[in-house]
Amino acid sequence: MTAMAWFTRERVIRFSDCDPAGIVFFPRYFTMFNGLVEDWVDDALGIGYQPLVIGRRIGLPTVHMEVDFVAISDMGDRVALRLAVEKIGTKSLTLSLRCDGADGNRVSLRQVLVTTSLETHRAVELPPDLRAAVERFKASA
Repeated sequence: MTAMAWFTRERVIRFSDCDPAGIVFFPRYFTMFNGLVEDWVDDALGIGYQPLVIGRRIGLPTVHMEVDFVAISDMGDRVALRLAVEKIGTKSLTLSLRCDGADGNRVSLRQVLVTTSLETHRAVELPPDLRAAVERFKASA
């Protein structure tokens, strides 16, 4: 199996992430992972999520997602959110995302993002600078 480069952000599970049972309300994981993608584009790729979306009008919507909820996360838990690139397509990126706690994996997710024009809302080819940055990140494994 080929090694993957992982982008990681530590995070504390907050009260606002949890349902009345005190565990993460599952849709909140999607918000956490979206924030991780934004941080990855900003910090690991050096492209800038806001300049890409607002300035250049290139969207990165999710078109497919598979998720396994392995274990719960409680309020106060410290977790590591992780992102790796599985595949770079012509107009899409396939990402592997994880939420890991001290006791192991909590959530595993496979997500396909498509680059779109926010003017036409149609898929467009990955911009050359984005493609190059993703390829550099993937090769850093």
